[in-house]
Amino acid sequence: MIEVNNETDAQIDEIEFAELAKYVLGEMHVAEEAELAIMFVDEAAMEQLHIQWMDEPGPTDVLSFPMDELRPGTAEDPTPAGLLGDIVVCPPVAADQAVKAGHTAEEEMLLLTTHGILHLLGYDHAEPEEEKEMFALQRRLLLTFLANRGS
Repeated sequence: MIEVNNETDAQIDEIEFAELAKYVLGEMHVAEEAELAIMFVDEAAMEQLHIQWMDEPGPTDVLSFPMDELRPGTAEDPTPAGLLGDIVVCPPVAADQAVKAGHTAEEEMLLLTTHGILHLLGYDHAEPEEEKEMFALQRRLLLTFLANRGS
């Protein structure tokens, strides 16, 4: 079950974010019954979470809160159902990053959501090899989703 909540004034296509999450989880062979929450919050709420959980000041773009430590499965052995966790995205921070990256705020938030889901599934980017693997997977998943979303 995928739940999307927008607690901001930003225009968010909640259905598209749910579809992205469903697509990414399907590609990672996670059971459809796995639970995921995606929340969009303002800068003040994100800063509070950033300080509380990362001990870092200021708002950030995305935070991931894994629950049952689910990991990617395979076609033959999908990940069982469970509580995947929560992703929190900050639209104002995403909008600023989007301008710098040369794409829309929505595209940035879709990227951040994909990034957050991969963190929930145990991917990280602390080491160069991990970063290379995670960012390549993130790019492939997002580009494939975007290419297929109109069909």
